[in-house]
Amino acid sequence: MNETATKILDVGQELIQTRGFTAMSFQDIAAEVGIKKPSVIHHFPSKANLGVAIIQRYRDTFASQLDAIRADSEKNAWDALDFYFSPYLQFAATPEKVCLCGALSGEVAALPEEMRVEVKQFMEEHQKWLEIILNNGRNNGELKFKETPTRLSRMIFNTLQGTLLVKRSTDDMSQLQDVTKVITRMLK
Repeated sequence: MNETATKILDVGQELIQTRGFTAMSFQDIAAEVGIKKPSVIHHFPSKANLGVAIIQRYRDTFASQLDAIRADSEKNAWDALDFYFSPYLQFAATPEKVCLCGALSGEVAALPEEMRVEVKQFMEEHQKWLEIILNNGRNNGELKFKETPTRLSRMIFNTLQGTLLVKRSTDDMSQLQDVTKVITRMLK
């Protein structure tokens, strides 16, 4: 992928995470990147193509990082969970930014079908990853909890996604800090 396409993806992702997909335009991206609108269209013929490319890159990047943590024998379940919490804490430290797929899920009814499929896959993969970490952590005696790993992974994922939206509305960073503390205590 060339430098211009990468910049378009970067700006598009930032705009989705702060404004939303439906509020983003090719003109916004072109102005931010410093190119003309036809250049955006040259790389991404439709807004849906751009949206899918942004989601796939986001999902693939995060998935490879999560897999690397899970595969590292030096890392335990707590390391994996700390890593998993870190992007949420980073997003919460900004005034308007939320998880890309969390932002998109808020407007899923307005998204093209191919983007809906990508968002759904992102959500399912994250919950599955958490489920594996929880299950392995419990089997290794690192984590203690009564619920099934599947249900707990859903609760953690949904709570973190929702908390980012609440934090965005209230501008209260303690929202996410409190939630991560409660999750951590639940697992000890």
